[in-house]
Amino acid sequence: MELAHSLLLNEEAYNQLGEVQKAEFIFDWLRYLEKLLLATSRNDVKEKQKTLVEQLLSLLNSSPGPPTRKLLAKNLGVLYSIGDTFSVYETIDKCNDLIRSKDDSPSYLPTKLAAVVCLGSLYKKLGRMLVNTFTGTVGNILKAMKSAESQGRYEIMLSLQNILNGLGAAATPCHRDVYKAAKSCLTDRSMAVRCAAAKCLLELQKEAIFMWSTDLDSVATLCFKSFEGSNYDVRISVSKLLGTVLAKAIISKHPGAAVSRQSIRRVSLEEVLELLGTGFLRGSSGFLRASGDMLKGTSSVSRDVRVGVTQAYVVFVSTLGGTWLEKNFAAFLSHILSLVSQSHPKATQTQTDAVCGRRCVSFILRATIGGLLGEKAQIAAAKDICQAIWKLKKVVDAVMNDGNVETRVGSTDVTASQHMLVCALQELGNLLYSLGTTVAPLLQDSSAGILDSVISVIQHPSISVRLAAAWCLHCIAVALPSYLTPLLDRCLERLTVLKSSPEAVTGFSFAVAALLGAVKHCPLGIPHGKGKIIMTLAEDLLCSAVQNSRLSAQRTQAGWLLIAALMTLGPAVVSHHLARVLLLWKCVFPVSPKDLETEKSRGDSFTWQVTLEGRAGALCAIKSFVSHCGDLLTEEVIQRLLPPLPCAVDLLTQLSSVLKTYGSTLKTPSVVYRQRLYELLILLPPETYEGNLCAVLKELAADLTASDIQVAASAFLLPPLCHQDDLVILSPLLQETDHRFIEEQLLLGNGIACGSLEYDPYSIYEKDVEGDSVPKPLPPILSVISSAVKLFGVVCAHVGEAQRLFILEQLLDTIKHSKGARQQIVQLHVVSSLSSFLKYLAVSKGNLGPEEMRRPALALVMGALESPNPLLRCAAAEAWARLAQVVDDGAFTAALAQVSFDKLKSARDVVTRAGYSLALGSLHRYLGGISSSQHLNSCVGILYTLSQDTTSPDVQTWALHSLSLIIDSAGPLYHMQVEPTLSLIIMLLLNVPPTHAEVHQSLGRCLNALITTLGPELQGNSTSISTLRTSCLLGCAVMQDNPDCLVQAQAISCLQQLHMFAPRHVNLSNLVSCLCVNLCSPYLLLRRAVLACLRQLVQREAAEVSEHAVMLAKDSREELTPDANIREVGLEGALLTLLDKETDQKLCHDIKETLNHMLTSMAVDKLSFWLKLCKDVLAASADFTTVTCVDTMQEEEGDKGDDASVLTTRNDDKSYPYTNPRWATRVFAAECVCRIINQCENAHSAHFDIALAQEMKKRDSRNDFLVLHLADLIRMAFMAATDHSDQLRLSGLETLLVVIRRFAAIPEPEFPGHVILEQYQANVGAALRPAFTSETPPDVTAKACQVCSAWIASGVVSDLNDLRRVHQLLVSSLTKIQAGKEALSHLYNESASTMEILAVLKAWAEVYIIAVERHKSHRQPLKTTTCSEESVRNGSYSSDGLLDLVHTDLGTLSRLWLAALQDFALLTLPSEFASQLPVEGGAFYTAETSENAKLHYYSSWALILHATALWLTTTGFVVADPDEGASHLSRPVTPTSMCQGSSSGATVKSPEDVCTDRFHLILGISVEFLCSLRSDATMESITACLHALQALLDVPWPRSKIGSDQDLGIELLNVLHRVILTRESPSIQLASLEVVRQIICAAQEHVKEKRRSAEVDDGAAEKETLPEFGEGKDTGGLVPGKSLVFATLELCVCILVRQLPELNPKLTGSPGVKATKPQVLSEDGSRLVSAALVILSELPAVCSPEGSISILPTILYLTIGVLRETAVKLPGGQLSSTVAASLQALKGILSSPMARAEKSHTAWTDLLRSALTTILDCWDPDGTHQELDEISLLTAVTVFILSTSPEVTTIPCLQKRCIEKFKATLEIKDPVVQIKTYQLLLSIFQYPNPAVSYPYIYSLVSSIVEKLQEIDKRKPEDTTELQIFQEGIKVLEALVAIAEEQHRSQLVACLLPILISFLLDDNALGSATSVMKNLHDFALQNLMQIGPQYSSVFKNVMASSPALKARLEAAIRGNQENVQVKIPTSKHTKNPGKNVSIQLKTNFL
Repeated sequence: MELAHSLLLNEEAYNQLGEVQKAEFIFDWLRYLEKLLLATSRNDVKEKQKTLVEQLLSLLNSSPGPPTRKLLAKNLGVLYSIGDTFSVYETIDKCNDLIRSKDDSPSYLPTKLAAVVCLGSLYKKLGRMLVNTFTGTVGNILKAMKSAESQGRYEIMLSLQNILNGLGAAATPCHRDVYKAAKSCLTDRSMAVRCAAAKCLLELQKEAIFMWSTDLDSVATLCFKSFEGSNYDVRISVSKLLGTVLAKAIISKHPGAAVSRQSIRRVSLEEVLELLGTGFLRGSSGFLRASGDMLKGTSSVSRDVRVGVTQAYVVFVSTLGGTWLEKNFAAFLSHILSLVSQSHPKATQTQTDAVCGRRCVSFILRATIGGLLGEKAQIAAAKDICQAIWKLKKVVDAVMNDGNVETRVGSTDVTASQHMLVCALQELGNLLYSLGTTVAPLLQDSSAGILDSVISVIQHPSISVRLAAAWCLHCIAVALPSYLTPLLDRCLERLTVLKSSPEAVTGFSFAVAALLGAVKHCPLGIPHGKGKIIMTLAEDLLCSAVQNSRLSAQRTQAGWLLIAALMTLGPAVVSHHLARVLLLWKCVFPVSPKDLETEKSRGDSFTWQVTLEGRAGALCAIKSFVSHCGDLLTEEVIQRLLPPLPCAVDLLTQLSSVLKTYGSTLKTPSVVYRQRLYELLILLPPETYEGNLCAVLKELAADLTASDIQVAASAFLLPPLCHQDDLVILSPLLQETDHRFIEEQLLLGNGIACGSLEYDPYSIYEKDVEGDSVPKPLPPILSVISSAVKLFGVVCAHVGEAQRLFILEQLLDTIKHSKGARQQIVQLHVVSSLSSFLKYLAVSKGNLGPEEMRRPALALVMGALESPNPLLRCAAAEAWARLAQVVDDGAFTAALAQVSFDKLKSARDVVTRAGYSLALGSLHRYLGGISSSQHLNSCVGILYTLSQDTTSPDVQTWALHSLSLIIDSAGPLYHMQVEPTLSLIIMLLLNVPPTHAEVHQSLGRCLNALITTLGPELQGNSTSISTLRTSCLLGCAVMQDNPDCLVQAQAISCLQQLHMFAPRHVNLSNLVSCLCVNLCSPYLLLRRAVLACLRQLVQREAAEVSEHAVMLAKDSREELTPDANIREVGLEGALLTLLDKETDQKLCHDIKETLNHMLTSMAVDKLSFWLKLCKDVLAASADFTTVTCVDTMQEEEGDKGDDASVLTTRNDDKSYPYTNPRWATRVFAAECVCRIINQCENAHSAHFDIALAQEMKKRDSRNDFLVLHLADLIRMAFMAATDHSDQLRLSGLETLLVVIRRFAAIPEPEFPGHVILEQYQANVGAALRPAFTSETPPDVTAKACQVCSAWIASGVVSDLNDLRRVHQLLVSSLTKIQAGKEALSHLYNESASTMEILAVLKAWAEVYIIAVERHKSHRQPLKTTTCSEESVRNGSYSSDGLLDLVHTDLGTLSRLWLAALQDFALLTLPSEFASQLPVEGGAFYTAETSENAKLHYYSSWALILHATALWLTTTGFVVADPDEGASHLSRPVTPTSMCQGSSSGATVKSPEDVCTDRFHLILGISVEFLCSLRSDATMESITACLHALQALLDVPWPRSKIGSDQDLGIELLNVLHRVILTRESPSIQLASLEVVRQIICAAQEHVKEKRRSAEVDDGAAEKETLPEFGEGKDTGGLVPGKSLVFATLELCVCILVRQLPELNPKLTGSPGVKATKPQVLSEDGSRLVSAALVILSELPAVCSPEGSISILPTILYLTIGVLRETAVKLPGGQLSSTVAASLQALKGILSSPMARAEKSHTAWTDLLRSALTTILDCWDPDGTHQELDEISLLTAVTVFILSTSPEVTTIPCLQKRCIEKFKATLEIKDPVVQIKTYQLLLSIFQYPNPAVSYPYIYSLVSSIVEKLQEIDKRKPEDTTELQIFQEGIKVLEALVAIAEEQHRSQLVACLLPILISFLLDDNALGSATSVMKNLHDFALQNLMQIGPQYSSVFKNVMASSPALKARLEAAIRGNQENVQVKIPTSKHTKNPGKNVSIQLKTNFL
């Protein structure tokens, strides 16, 4: 293909190719040429132009296919527009000649068509240059059209469109001719031609004024005609034409001067609407002809015309725009509603017509009001609709109040208004639903009277109106949950009062049912007690139904409807009423068959009607129960449900005889009864009605083949039975489109009504499938069939095989014996049932039964495969496949395939070939890969042949679809076939005419399947692969150019697949441009494909996609898509706009996902851009919020210049890019802000550091950081938090919370001591205040409480007065909740008030915890320093202030907290204790709503627990006076008093008991939570829980409880062990260890206490007989599970081994020392290890002496192990934190009293000696292991020497080794080691026991003295040597002090010369280094000290050495002079030497 990439066609290469490749080659060259021409310079083009034109024209004769001719024409146009134009006339003449040619053969057709297309392209590109030739050309084309076939007409129309486009106004002379031609094409029999004609006329109307003036009527009539028999595409094109022309007629009121010659008729809005109305009501029959039919009352407007006109209405209004609609809304509304008024009886002749008419009207209203108006305008529209309802209501009232009954009933006025009212009410409901809580002000506005108007029509005489009003109330309740309960109350009250009016009974029961259906959409629910009221009312209605025959039917229906609706509230509510419901259910049916017989003979038609109504209602209620309360369906309940069932089935079998007896009035009730019974049986397990299966099956068979069914409703029966993938080959109506709502009626066929609420009032409470639209149940006569088909599948699978066979044979016979239309209906029903049966069998893995079953099944399916109904064929193909799946026998499958082959070979008719080709494809669907390749080959071969059958596009479509199924299911087996299949697809794509879009769609599916099969192989580089890849890309390119939107969607999804498998080979910029162009396509499926693709692209390369989109927008001359303003706001902004307009849920989800991916990868780099987007969306709502809030923003605007980022300086005159976005879009924008903040967190630290950010911004202005936009973030959060929409308020508060948490700690560089957020406190206060008003819903208040506590706890505000603003809000909510669960609003479910109470308590808990923490941290430093004024000014003492603020309410809070914890404890009890729970619930929850309340307790208990524990510890468990705290309250608090049920109120507990209860409550909750951590337990809860335990154990009393109860301690330790094992977080592990340490302390205290009291008691008794306290008693055994120490050891080992696996002997292979490198642990690891060691060292104190012996080895092993594994040399000789901890622990262990206790002394001594040996062994003799730190080991040895009793270390062998180690270490050159060694020796030498210290002194002193003398000789050079010397001298001085008198003189004699040798004389002192000077000072000072101390020795030495004496004297003199120079004025220098020495001493030591 590379050969095709040249400017001129490479003819050499071209001629060597085969036919198919030639076409590909040409197409590829033309594609390349198109890009190349634009990139080549003009001169180069001109040079080769001649050859190029010749080549292009010669291609015209090579019969190019449709895509090729389009490209060819495009290239010719581009070539002439770039190069010279002189030969263009020749080209035009040539084309005209080709068109004139008389050759009519099919082979010449492509050439003619190509010539037509070329002309269009040339005129479009060159336009006015060709003016003088165009009349001839147009004439020639129009002449050719007369003889052209459909493809020709199609291309001619499109070509004319291009010609008109290029010439503009210059084409006026031909306008009329073109108009005439297009008129005839607009009613052409080919749909594609109609579409093309519509496009042509759309182009024409831009210049042809007559179309929207003089000829307006005829254009309209023409369009109406065009709608007749049209398909979806025609309706879209023609409605666009009609709508645009009519809009043009209204807009162009003032034509320009040039046009004023023609007198233009002005057209008013009324006339235009009248025109459209005529089409809607009378269709295309014009104005005159209709009259005759209308008199006869026969003709009805065909539905496609009505649907087309409906779309035209929408186009008309959309073209005029939202502002126009706002101005003219009233007129528009009244016109639209009048379409279904009775003044046009034809529109609503039959109920079917009326329902369809209403659908259309609703669609127009929804699309215009919902799609074009912003929120403000929508609210105004709602008021207008409301006015309309009032007006219509008045008319009805006038009639209803008329005394004369006759006129009343027969009045047409009532029926006249009913359909208008239904439409108005449904639109009002939809409108309010979409506005959500933003509509609250409108409902509060009494002048609008919305609620009153809706409720007033609930008693309308028409049932449809009553239902519509009820549905409208449902929508209001979902939009505004706060109205749900009041509305329910109001309706229940009316229902009770007006029980005697039939209209009121049904109307208000509908309303109650609809409102109950709304409950599941409102998370806050309704009060639980409502269920009881409704149940009682329902019972009352049912019982009183018999009393008054006028009302019996209505009351019966109402009673059961209420019960059925009540079931939707779920098990929690229903369980309380279940017994009563089951009783009613039992009573509704007769007990035995005998009673049923007597019933039949009694009564009349009316009583039977009521009876059937009642029983159908009961069945419906039970069905509702089964589907909504599955949890309650226990065995017992099912047993109680069953008894009436046999009787119900009996009645079913008797219905026909009842009908015969009592006449046809019972027909509808009996159908409804059947349907209800079938629906219930479908839901129940078949086992429950086993005995009645056969009876039911017979009835089903009779229903399915009943003789009186007139309509074949395949469109609703079959789609669920076909495979979803197969439905795409059927009419596009089955696919999802934006017009699905109205197009559905065309699908169902003319005789059938669309679904509507009045067909089944019971559906009013069901959750609708499509979100906000009204439920649309089908008429009972249809829905009974659909239920029967479903049930047949289930029942047939459960009856015996003989019965099954009999039924199938019988059904087959029925089909054979019926005739004509009825045969089709029966066949449809029977095949549906069979499909349903096979599907059920396949899914439940059942078996078909004996072989003879196959024959009737096969016969039925084969009959359907040859049916003319395509849907039936589809279902049959699916059944065919299921049959093979169920039989599951290879031979049978092969036989089925063979049948298909034979049929396909022999059959010639389209239907059979289409049916069997699909059957072949389906066959493989459930059998996985095809068994044999030969089988595959024959299948594929046949389908190849069929797909090339150009005579029948249908067969091609079905065959190709089948091929795509085979490719999919064959998978890798298909590889052999890939190349031929691909070339077939390409050949067809290049040759199938564009008019057969359905063939192209199937081709697209095949290509998609092939790409999936090839998969990642497409990345390969081999020739074969790259050829395949090129072909795939070529196929995609052809499909992208196809005019059909669904084919374009296929192209996009193919490219998406290619991009996934071979991203480098897909041209991203082309793909993105294709996506952007179709972003706002009118076709839903195309938009979905675009977004699915975008979503995939942005996951990998978001930035590139975004750039390409903007580049494209800037390059393209014309606007890409009118709606997406990519140039201004980028792709992201365009997507946001689209999100705002889009209604399809799936699409909205994809848009959000795409934006999220883009945000994740780009928000940090394009920060300003993203924040501006969000801000624009949110700011667009600012004009909506109340003005008062904004003032607070203005206050601080003045002084924060640098903060107000670049974004805020926008010119106000420029309008916002987003006009009034909906609240859902604003919520999404607020969520995006939070995501942006999270993204920045993982990016540069400067995002959260203002000083750094400002500095980096200065360096490079392109840098952008989040902290610079803080003002914007706060403003956005503020705008959202103060909106009318509750969801937006929640998002705004969440944003505020995120901002506070992230920015609280950032300091403000300009005002040290302050933080950056401080300046926004007014905004935060203002954002929070509205959330605490009384009418705010509890979820918003709960969120606001969280923000309050976060704000107070963040410490941003230090001034108490400022804090009080927010604190006051919390205080107000505390006052509100003090009354417990009784006080809060009764608008919502009780669990909502639980949520609010707990949120308030949790917020207070958080504030209290922070206050206590701050108080603690400020108290510690205050011990040493006095609080300076400075720190007071900085507010550092406000920590106490915060505590004081909380303190006032602590009394109340503590009670409420304890009550909440008690509730939580009760709620978390396992279900078996349910009977013991308090009947009336807890303090804050009611028993009935406990399930919902649990969730709220789960989210807040942890902080409350922590706060309570802190409070109890601060009071030290001193029980507060019961009335304390009441003084702060407006009324006393009365939650159930702690742990003392209200029943036992009489017994007053002692303070000790109350304390114990509280202690166990906190401990119990903690242990219960920690021992079974759920996977969703948050870190916050675990940490809070552990902190609570820590706080608890901080005080003596709880410690004594734990200490005295050993089992409790052990349990706690085991639980903590588990926490440590399951949670990796270091902070949690550390907190757990802290609790462990406290438990051990408690145990120690307990043991000490017992020992002390024992000693006191025994007093004089012998010490020997003291009982042993502590673990291990006198045997020393520790029992696992019973021992506290053992549990602690397990836990510590777990921590240590996890950090240092080498400690585990199993792991290292030997218990001995293994040479591994020591390691430094992470900071967290070190902390954990240190904490564990502290605990280990405390353990011996808990044991008895024997016990301590058994644990000592373990403890020593672990401690020394840690020392050994972490003794790493660190710079400066410091010890790592773990080593320090292990040394500390060693010291603790060694100095344990147990080492000295008599019973354990010897054992301890032995063990400690072994431990010392282990440490000494760590130095290995061969020196291989030098990484260990000698200092650490020596220190450990020293700890042993100093801390144990002498006999441990004084045994010779050990002592000798220790001394050697010290000697060796002294020899080490490292100065740091030497310094440390001296320090350690100093401590040993000073040890009081001579037995320990003397050996060391004897062995080491001589070497120390030598070292010092050596330094003396060498003179130290640096500070380290100086330090070594100083330490050495200290050691010697210490020795002098210890030495006995007789030896002292010798030591002093050694010491003095060394010291004096360092003294310098005056001259030397001046020039000496600083080290020498320091040395001099040090020596002098020491001499000054030694002299007076040992004066006699001193004098002797001085006397014996005059030189030394002289030197010393000189130094002392020099020192005195020095001091005097420095302090001449000092009076205190009597003894200067002394003074200096004191100074130095404080400095050094």
